[in-house]
Amino acid sequence: MSAPLFLYGTLRHPPLLETVLGAPAGDAGAVPAALHDHAVRRVEDEPFPMLLEEPGARAEGLLLERLSAEGRARLDFYEGGFDFARRQVTVETGQGPRRAEVYACPPGRWTPGAPFRLDAWAARWGALSVAAAEEVMIHREQRDADSVAAMFPMIRARAQARLNALEAPAPDRAPQGFGADTVRETARRIPYARFYSVEERDLSYPRFEGGYGPVVTRAALMGTDAAIVLPYDPVSDRVMLLEQFRPAPYFRGDPRPWCLEPVAGRVDGGETPEQAALREGAEEAGLSFDRLEFVSRNYPSPGSTTEYFHVYVGICRLPERVEGTGGLDDEAEDIRRHVMPFETAMALAEAAELDVGPLLLALYWLARHRARLRTQA
Repeated sequence: MSAPLFLYGTLRHPPLLETVLGAPAGDAGAVPAALHDHAVRRVEDEPFPMLLEEPGARAEGLLLERLSAEGRARLDFYEGGFDFARRQVTVETGQGPRRAEVYACPPGRWTPGAPFRLDAWAARWGALSVAAAEEVMIHREQRDADSVAAMFPMIRARAQARLNALEAPAPDRAPQGFGADTVRETARRIPYARFYSVEERDLSYPRFEGGYGPVVTRAALMGTDAAIVLPYDPVSDRVMLLEQFRPAPYFRGDPRPWCLEPVAGRVDGGETPEQAALREGAEEAGLSFDRLEFVSRNYPSPGSTTEYFHVYVGICRLPERVEGTGGLDDEAEDIRRHVMPFETAMALAEAAELDVGPLLLALYWLARHRARLRTQA
């Protein structure tokens, strides 16, 4: 029989543990336990903890005494993606010392930070971690832990998008009262996953004339939420447009795959759309926005992708001259910045020279609100 398993970190959060186990946490026979001469520290710049040898310290946790072979395999898969592996320890329980296994990272793999507090972590990261774990565990049947770890930032960003969908105000699109809870889903698959993923689901949904339609298979490109900002200087009445190579127009066969567009980037896990907008403004355009004017929240193509746009106009002071290029080298970004009068940008729009939808939306919004923004400048 395998040794009990000691949990000291985020897996003590019952919703996360049950998602990873695929079963109620109570089935694993969890009892309080502690590991002496060890401390639980948050990994620097990450929302999860690590176990650190520290004389005199005491790591509180749970001991899973009735963990099934399937449950252990699922936990190994989940923890393996973060480079954690099992090792032997002796923990203290109410019935005395017990030999157990614990997930620990190799020395030097992560940099320890502040002491880890489960309650603070759960308030800030709990819901996001559960949502991310749901996708991680779907991959188990098709991919190894290292492959899943490589795409975890995108998994977390997709999880953040699902949380945003639950929290953001939405118009009542269905007067009949139809909602997601009326859809009957029988299967879910992820046939492709790398930077993006594609999901297939077998489902049936209510029909307007009554009853349910047949079970159908539908697929969608699983994108993330994106923050999109048109930089605008109301004092000089100028905007900044970015030019860069885009793979989708190239794949479509467009002879002009370099596009003019606003500042744009994905909303990372644990980040708000506004925070993403400010970060992308600095990374792509070298700008610091005084404030963001909300334009729209929208699905660009709800029949094929989950991508969701948070569109803003960013109020700022634009430089007289723009030198060099922008973007991040580690993302292979090569961005040229163009500062032009608002009327020049609108002339390009009216001549159908601009073909990026969010840019057109932001420009037409700006045309309507420009006088107010200039008065307030």
